[in-house]
Amino acid sequence: MKRSVRRTVILTAAVSALLYGAIAYIILPAAWTHHEHQPGLANKPMVTRTKQGIPGDALNVGLVGDRTDVIRAMHEAGWYPADPITMKSSIEIVGSVLLDRPYKDAPVSPLYYDGRVEDLAFEKPDGRSADRRHHVRFWQVLNRGQEGRPVWLGSVTFDRGVGISHYTGQVTHHISPDIDKERDGLIDDLKAAHVVEAIYQVTGIGPTLLARNGEGDRYWTDGEIWIARLTPGAKKTDVAPQVLDTPQAVQWKDAVMQQIGGAVSSALGN
Repeated sequence: MKRSVRRTVILTAAVSALLYGAIAYIILPAAWTHHEHQPGLANKPMVTRTKQGIPGDALNVGLVGDRTDVIRAMHEAGWYPADPITMKSSIEIVGSVLLDRPYKDAPVSPLYYDGRVEDLAFEKPDGRSADRRHHVRFWQVLNRGQEGRPVWLGSVTFDRGVGISHYTGQVTHHISPDIDKERDGLIDDLKAAHVVEAIYQVTGIGPTLLARNGEGDRYWTDGEIWIARLTPGAKKTDVAPQVLDTPQAVQWKDAVMQQIGGAVSSALGN
């Protein structure tokens, strides 16, 4: 290969690499990042951690309201507060799984955000026993958000069965990889309970494929957090929730991720 041709090939490859890096790591992330509805979240971490410091579940859902609002709203939406982990509750959850009997408020394993365990945890059974369930952990991350009320961030996932942790070898629940489906389902439950004033998106972990949580389970997400502003006192309202604007670039990205994520779920057999 002539020196001039070789130089052109090298230069073209270098320019292509620089363009890819600029687009993938600067331009697109900047276009997708938005916190205008809740600017206090802009510099917050968006992934939980296990007690060992391993990255855990991604934050993907949020609520605006005080602690009483959150508890009442989740009750109205058909979600049960999770029991604390004790010897008694541990025995009960084992019995629920092995004997296929109900345990609608079974405990959830602790996760940590900003160095502290979850403030609240809720679940919604799927079937009879506790081996399959929707569950969410919440942390109060802002005492006073954009609306002048507390802001809670949570990680909601679906436990599809009991197995062995890929990382520790301990008995644990394995989650379904489509955590966006769980996020949307929880928001829909709250809307159906008529306790939501408005919903909107803020940037979470960002578009992610084939990530792993604290137990080694794969998950994918469009990287957005849907936040529901609750009615004061979680009082029922007949007014449909207002849906605040999301940037067009984010809407396009979410649509693409839904298609890619569906293919990933099929490939993983879920």
